[in-house]
Amino acid sequence: MKENIFDVLMYLFENYMEDEIEILPDSDAVRTELLAAGFEQLEVNKAFDWLESLGFQGAIKPTITSAFRVFCAEEIAKLDMECRGFIMFLEQNGILNACNRELVIDRIMALGNEEISIEKLKWIVLMVLLSQPDEEIAFSRMEDIVYGLVPIYLH
Repeated sequence: MKENIFDVLMYLFENYMEDEIEILPDSDAVRTELLAAGFEQLEVNKAFDWLESLGFQGAIKPTITSAFRVFCAEEIAKLDMECRGFIMFLEQNGILNACNRELVIDRIMALGNEEISIEKLKWIVLMVLLSQPDEEIAFSRMEDIVYGLVPIYLH
């Protein structure tokens, strides 16, 4: 089966993380379920590492209310203009703060060779916001965007 890390993350999000605040209650049982569902061991391990690294970031509180972000060459290669613009849009509209923006970019870069589309980016933002305490409003707003409940107009 040709699955990748993102597919494993989506499976975990849809089946475990959306209704639970704590990430993955029994990781051994979940790993077994993922393997039984047809995911490759390597991709399952990478997805768990990705989530574990997100958990290590902890709650980060921004100290600067506004910041200017310059993307490095590796980030530009990974994120096309539409994705970079969308990240800026989310920050300008208060869905992402500067610290969460950096977490999103970090988690994108941690996906290695995974190609990032705007749809994948939306889900990554949602996962990052879910991992952060006191981000319920931002999570809810992002959830509306992901599920198409609110039109997005970039001006």
